[in-house]
Amino acid sequence: MAPLPSGKLPSYLRDHRKRLRARFLSGGADALPDYEMLELVLFRAIPRQDVKPLAHILLETFGDFNGVLSAPLARLKAVNGVGDAVVTELKLVEAAAHRLARSRVMQRHVLSGWDALVDYCHTTMAHRDTEQFRVLFLDTKNTLIADEAQAQGTVNHVPVYPREVAKRALELNASALILVHNHPSGDPTPSDSDIAMTHQINTAAQALGITLHDHLIIGKSRELSFRSEGHL
Repeated sequence: MAPLPSGKLPSYLRDHRKRLRARFLSGGADALPDYEMLELVLFRAIPRQDVKPLAHILLETFGDFNGVLSAPLARLKAVNGVGDAVVTELKLVEAAAHRLARSRVMQRHVLSGWDALVDYCHTTMAHRDTEQFRVLFLDTKNTLIADEAQAQGTVNHVPVYPREVAKRALELNASALILVHNHPSGDPTPSDSDIAMTHQINTAAQALGITLHDHLIIGKSRELSFRSEGHL
């Protein structure tokens, strides 16, 4: 729909936006399905058009609300109707979600706040379309002191060097580690190379008196813990 010459929305669209905002303010995110949450985000980027069709196209293309926010820039811009303003709004919401999730785990006791840690990992990694390997560095009280991406990879492989992980742990004076990486396929089942790499890092860490608490593999909707599965 083209913008009106007057620059104003027709009354039915104004009323629609007003109702959506009211429902969100009174009921929160649970009161709205994904396409309406997405409409709320798009209102600011496209102030004088009906954004419902674009919201549906984005959800059909990327699967769900989180998939839209996490989509790579190039793929977002390839969607008809998505310009810089839309990309900015989507990525601003994504960045806010990441920052909020990070604030709930940084400088906190990780082992007593395990659910928040897992939520953070899902927020930042579950919808990536390539593998990423991160190391969470903990102090003697198991407080998270650093969260660093060690390597980026392809859709099914990420290069990891145990020596570099151990070296960085020493630089940060870390006493313990948690390894995290994602599987873009959505299936968190570890590969033979995942298991071998984890054992190599564990061996290097033990030699330095550093504890490897766990290795989490993040899938689309669930995660796998090496320790829970008996791999550590």
